[in-house]
Amino acid sequence: MTVYVAKVKDGSGKILKEKVEAASPEQARSILQNRYVAVGKINKSALDLDLSQLEVALSKVTIKDKAVFSRQFSVMINAGVAIVRCLGILGDQSSNPKLKKALLAISGEVQQGISLSESMAKHPECFDDLYVYMVEAGEAGGVLDEVLDRLAGLLEDVAKLQNQIKSAMTYPMTVGFFAVVAFLGMTIFLIPVFSGIFENLGAELPALTSFMVWLSDTLRSPKAIIPVAIIMAITFAFKTYYKTPVGRLQIDGFMLKMPLFGDLNQKSAVARFCRVFGVLTRSGVSVLNCFDIVCNTIPNKVIVNAIQGAKREIQQGGMISLAIQKENVFPPLAIQMISIGEETGELDKMMGKVADFYEDEVEQAVKALTSMLEPIMMVGIAVMVGTILLSMYLPMFSIFDQLG
Repeated sequence: MTVYVAKVKDGSGKILKEKVEAASPEQARSILQNRYVAVGKINKSALDLDLSQLEVALSKVTIKDKAVFSRQFSVMINAGVAIVRCLGILGDQSSNPKLKKALLAISGEVQQGISLSESMAKHPECFDDLYVYMVEAGEAGGVLDEVLDRLAGLLEDVAKLQNQIKSAMTYPMTVGFFAVVAFLGMTIFLIPVFSGIFENLGAELPALTSFMVWLSDTLRSPKAIIPVAIIMAITFAFKTYYKTPVGRLQIDGFMLKMPLFGDLNQKSAVARFCRVFGVLTRSGVSVLNCFDIVCNTIPNKVIVNAIQGAKREIQQGGMISLAIQKENVFPPLAIQMISIGEETGELDKMMGKVADFYEDEVEQAVKALTSMLEPIMMVGIAVMVGTILLSMYLPMFSIFDQLG
């Protein structure tokens, strides 16, 4: 995308100098003509620096950004505003550089006759398969505003679920971070002071005190790099192994079976599957395409394999509930509710109810997990601080015996 500059005239007759990003001067003129009464000669910007490109590369389009855009886009289309004008207005007011650049490019392509979904598909960093398929279904059915409204609701629900989990983990992580910092600070700076005192008094150090003194000396020496290097090597090895098909399958399987978090991961995946599947079917997307799109929204490979296995069963004429039941991954309650939805012909509504139920379950599980983690963190902090204090006080008893 190139930055172009042109003199333009607004509705009040005022002459302005306007910059616009476009693929060509013709596209830049088309964009500006939708915003202003008259457009003069268009030239490339002399100050077209790479700073804007760097800003675009570093920015990331979040779920919240897409939800806000979808909601505003839906309202404007429902009000009768042309799609090209909607994209131009929303692109101008967008605070996200990457989304702004994509919307302005899409606006130019739509004005040239390319469909909205096809244009969005060219920007996967902003609009994923789920978004593109739903927009395509909305264009085909002439209900783009309704589809965008459903998309906004879906993205808001996903963002809400993610925020609940993040907010629940923020407190334990913050407490844990400061606990580790306090432990390292006391070990590095406090223990050497007491160690010097004990050495001058000639006290015999107990095993715990000797270990803490050795740990303090190690952390203050170049040897401290060794545990850091080991942790980095383990992390790199873990990430490398997770990228392999076997590694990802094993680790994701463990994530579903691990204490406390396994049930939470399963319910979160079920809620995501049902929410996305229900919205897609309601918007007119075919069932098989729904399975493909849902697989891209679920991070757990074990559940993705189960969904793909269910898709193969459905291709052979099976029912969704029976196909999912064979994979033995989804909870029985979810399978029963999906079966009822198939029998009554209201699968999309039942999927929404299942999603509501399990999202509430996830919220309750997160609250329960947080209430369990808080006392565990407090005990951990008490153990760390108590260990340091005990290691400092134990030699004093030996000193008191010698003075006595």
